[in-house]
Amino acid sequence: MRYVLAVVAILGTPASASANTVAAQALNSLRADAGLDAVRFSVQLESAAEAHATDMAQGGFFEHTGSDGSDVAARVSRTGYGWCIVAENIAKGQADLDEVMRAWAGSDGHRRNMLSREVSEFALVQGPDLIWVMVLARPGC
Repeated sequence: MRYVLAVVAILGTPASASANTVAAQALNSLRADAGLDAVRFSVQLESAAEAHATDMAQGGFFEHTGSDGSDVAARVSRTGYGWCIVAENIAKGQADLDEVMRAWAGSDGHRRNMLSREVSEFALVQGPDLIWVMVLARPGC
């Protein structure tokens, strides 16, 4: 069964390799505290997250639906990633990784996405205009 989860944050460039390591540590620390397995970084999910962050910044909008009508599932599928569950968190205005992770951890829906037992991979990007996109997924199924 395939699932799409999306939550809108009403808050505020792809990450470097070291930034992804820090993001993975932050996310996996939250997951460990909840007794969950760690997730690993995915270049394909990063591509989908980057595309959406850039689209929102260039189009001057902030929502889960892309300017072409796409949802997170379509954007992830475009990368060739064969997903069975996919989720997306977006935020705008947070100055750094710690701030955006705290915001998402404090929001029930975003936290639920990050603590899903169903996901095994993730990517997080900070796009233009302090737009953040996190995509979580599991391949196969």
